[in-house]
Amino acid sequence: MTSIIEFPWQEEAIIHHSQRLVNSFQYWTGNSLLDVNGVPQKIAQVLFEAPFALVSHGTESDPIFNYGNRKALELWQLSWEEFTRMPSRKSAEEVVQEERDRLLSEAATKGFIKNYSGIRTSSTGKRFYIEDTILWNVLDEQNQQCGQAAFFSNWKFIV
Repeated sequence: MTSIIEFPWQEEAIIHHSQRLVNSFQYWTGNSLLDVNGVPQKIAQVLFEAPFALVSHGTESDPIFNYGNRKALELWQLSWEEFTRMPSRKSAEEVVQEERDRLLSEAATKGFIKNYSGIRTSSTGKRFYIEDTILWNVLDEQNQQCGQAAFFSNWKFIV
């Protein structure tokens, strides 16, 4: 039996987290992240299989990714297990850490920011430029911040 999780969207915790991602995005931006309705498991599946990249991390002092949809996993060239053990700061090159930290702080204060662009690096060192990124605070059911998420649908690999 393999320990690789091929369909994380089927896990109860991920279904629940997917609802938080969708609801928090709507709360902060006034827009829908998905154009789908239905039961939470269906929403979690559509979110995971979406054509855009979606990632989130928790509130640890050195936040760890707790979600990456299929597109994000492909871009960072990691399995679900690898991605959800990685500190989110490792998704960006060291030279841009200060700017990344500033943006995370700004989003924490304002609730969300949009139109962020920057360079990210895959696990194999492939660099890609993301643009028009929206970064927002993920809220729990008591409207308390439980993480941050980022969504982007525009990227290009840097040769």
